[in-house]
Formats: sequence, structure tokens, C-alpha cells
Amino acid sequence: MAEPFKNSNFPYQNPLKQPHQKPISPLIFLLLLSYFLPSFSLLPVPPPLPLLPIPTSNQLSWQLSEMSLFLHFGPNTFTDSEWGDGKADPSVFFPSNLDPKQWVNVAKSTGFKRVILTAKHHDGFCLWPSLFTDYSVKSSNWRNGYGDVVGELAEAAKEVGIQLGLYLSPWDRHEKCYGNTLKYNEFYLAQMTELLTRYGEINEVWLDGAKGEGEKDMEYFFDIWFDLIHQLQSKAVIFSDAGPDVRWVGDEAGVAGSTCWSSFNRSAAKIGGTDAQYSRGGDQHGHDWVPAECDVSVRPGWFWHASESPKSAITLLDIYYKSVGRNCLLLLNVPPNSSGLISDEDIKVLQEFSELRNSIFSNNLAKHAIVTASSTRGGRNSPFDASQVTEESIYTYWAPEKDQACWVLYIHLTQKMAFNVVLLREPIQLGQRVIVFHLDIMKDTLEWQNICNGTTIGYKRLLQFPRVESQYMRLVIEKARGDPLISFVGVHMDPYITLTSLPHTTEKTPSKGAKYLSKLKTIFG
Repeated sequence: MAEPFKNSNFPYQNPLKQPHQKPISPLIFLLLLSYFLPSFSLLPVPPPLPLLPIPTSNQLSWQLSEMSLFLHFGPNTFTDSEWGDGKADPSVFFPSNLDPKQWVNVAKSTGFKRVILTAKHHDGFCLWPSLFTDYSVKSSNWRNGYGDVVGELAEAAKEVGIQLGLYLSPWDRHEKCYGNTLKYNEFYLAQMTELLTRYGEINEVWLDGAKGEGEKDMEYFFDIWFDLIHQLQSKAVIFSDAGPDVRWVGDEAGVAGSTCWSSFNRSAAKIGGTDAQYSRGGDQHGHDWVPAECDVSVRPGWFWHASESPKSAITLLDIYYKSVGRNCLLLLNVPPNSSGLISDEDIKVLQEFSELRNSIFSNNLAKHAIVTASSTRGGRNSPFDASQVTEESIYTYWAPEKDQACWVLYIHLTQKMAFNVVLLREPIQLGQRVIVFHLDIMKDTLEWQNICNGTTIGYKRLLQFPRVESQYMRLVIEKARGDPLISFVGVHMDPYITLTSLPHTTEKTPSKGAKYLSKLKTIFG
């Protein structure tokens, strides 16, 4: 019996079997497909344009670090003072067991990426052997006059991989030339140059406008200072009331505004005279990228006092929600004691604070969720698909189609779960965009119930609400600067801080929503 289709005269013989005809190549096939289907393209969809202002690489690195430890240390530690008058004898400074390695190990083990030391506070006493004054560690008996706190800390920080920042107070109550604008600015820059050229890489330079009432009239040449700092330390960000790189949040409670933009107008701010409300919330229409830093002390005072006790870990967790959780960096002051060590009770609180954060945020209930969106830039199989928001990175993100009126992300959890915290992030390297949004869960009655309303997101937004249970959630972005972008959605349960009231808003699911729900149930089971 003849084999089927063996006859060479048969017109429909399989072309792949013919000895002189090659199969079509995959590349030619795709080119033909792109020709006949104009919507099909071999080229990837480009990312959306950034919306100015955007952060510098240094500002981005600063933001990613999230938390820093402030170390207020000096003669005030030994005289039980907050603001020294510059008249204390250098001999009072004698930390018998000084160990900066302990400081940086405490910082690293409890989740802090940077330490900032008061190299010189308002009393003018220098924690390094400055050539330009005798009012420093070289005039004390500590280390027989050869000590250098800044040097020991720089070495310890480098050894464990912790970033280093330094505070050099503009106000100097000891220096005689203070009050002579030209001489003092030269003196200040000489000391700044010492700090920025002796100790390796410095990641933050901290300045403020503190000055007591009735003090000598002085003009600080801030613009010259800032340019010199950036010249000497190219990776450093500069903090002050008004930037240029990082701004003060406007209070010393560690609390940012519930609306907090990283955009800001530096021209509208003045060091020592900035409007606190403007600093707290930033400026949606600001031309400069100047994110906020929230400073607060773990104790009532900024320097260590034997009579004071640290805040509780729960209090620190609440501050974390209101600082890091509102698009800011938390700068937590933990002052070394008179022996030169961070006190045991402070370490205990920091460890408990770390354990609380880890227990809440190490378990993302949305890690394996199915995420879909109202639209996607580039359509199906796009690198900007909604599924990107389950990856904890600012460099992958969901992007919608251009020029939509409303934007929605649907999060389908693996099962019905209880939660009371949602974490949101924007890819801030492309600008801060979201203006107004809300979160809903789907009730058993197939109604959407509002659980939280919000404004800005930025690098990180932590949203707290009373405990709810659901398998379905949606993020609805109502208003944005351009097309909104979301890089991460986390869903968490916090058993430690509880809220008691929800917004009383429900919305029946439209027919297409019911179909969507039915489809998801089919896919996910």
C-alpha cells in the first residue's frame, strides 16, 4: 500500500517534507505578523517620561536608606545640659569606655543605614582635634589629648558598612570671632574642610539655623558652604531647614504631614525662618526635589541625661508610620551616655522596635496575589504590567495607558485574609505623581467598601485602618500629575497598633465587576 501523500504530483504535500523548500524562519514570521497586524511590534514599549522634579542619585540613595541614627554627644553629656554656653572646661569631656564600634553595630543590627554625629554642637567644642581652635578633644585628658571621636566613628562605620554623616553647628558660642561675618565664615569653612577631607566618604552634612535670642548678629554664607561641601564630598546630601538636598520636616516630633510632597520651592524657604507647615507638606507645584527628614529623640532631651528614659518601642513604631510611612526619612536621636556607650535601656527599645517592624512587614500577604489593572501601557505582556507591583523594587512598576480619567489596580489575594495596613510605593526616580487615591475591599455582598482615603504616596506610604477581612482589594487613583505609576503594593497585619473606625462608604459592584470577579475565581480557584 502506498504511503499517503507520497505522490510528488499531489499539490498539497506538506512543504516541510519537500527536499528543496526551507521552513519559514521565526524572524521572517514575526516581521510578516507585524506587517499584517499593525498593533503588533517587535520593539519594546519605552518607559514613560519622568515628571520633573526628580531626585539626584545622592537623594535617591538617601531615601532608600529610610532611617538614620543621630548621635548627640559632647560636653553637654557630662554637664547635664542641652545647650552648652561654650564655657565648660574641656576636662569635663572624659568618656571612659568610648566605643563607636558599639554605636554602629547597634545601628546596623536594628535596621539603621546611617549614623550622624554632632562633630561640633552650639558650645563650639570639637570632637576632633581641629587645627583652628584649642576648644576640642585635644585639650581634654581623654586619650591623653590624642583622641578623635570623629576618626574612631569613621573607621567603625566603614568597617561595618554604615554610612556616616556629620553635624557642624553654624552657631558657635565659644569662638571669639563669632559675630565677625567674614572671619567666622572663613573659620567655619576651615573646620568643614577638615571634616570633609580627613575621614573618607561622608554621606550627609547636617546644618540648622539654631541661634539663641540676643546672640551676635551674623550672616552665614550658606551658598558658599553648600558649594564647597558638594565639591569636597560628591556623594553627600546637605540637610537644612531649606535644603538644598534634604529639608527639615518642620517639627522635632518625627511627624510629617499626611500629605507630603518631595517637591519643594527652595526660593520660598529660608534657613532659620521657614514656614513649618510648608516644610511639613512640601509643594505639589514645587520646582525642586527636596525630600523631608524627620528628626526626633528617643529620649525627652537630645543629649543623654541620667534622669531620662527612652520612648517605648510602640511609640517609635507610631513615629515610623508617620515619618517613613509618609515619604520621609526618620532620623532618630540615640545619644551615647557619659561612659561613651549607647545605654542598655536604649538598645533594648531599638531591638524591640526592630522586632515589631520585622514581624509586621516581613510577611506581605499580597506577595502571591493576582494583580490586574484598568489599563496597561503597551497592552498584554508589557514590562509595565500590573503584576510588577508584587516585586519590592522601585525599578519595576505598573504604568497605565496614557491619558486615562481614572486608574485602578485590582488585588486578588490567595484567600480571604485579615489585614489593617497597606504599603504603597511610587517609582520616585520618575517623579512623584499621585495626588488623591482610595482603597476599597470587596465585601461578601459583592459591594466595594472604602477602607482608606489618601493623598500623596512617594517613596513609601503606610496606610493604617481598622482590621478588615477580604480576598479582593482595589487601589483607585482619582487624581495624579500625569499618568500615575505604582511600583509596589504590600498588605500587612499589625497586631500592635489598632484603629477603630472605617469610612462609611459602600459601592455596588457593576456588572463588569461581577464578571471580573467570576473570571478571577475561575483562574485562581
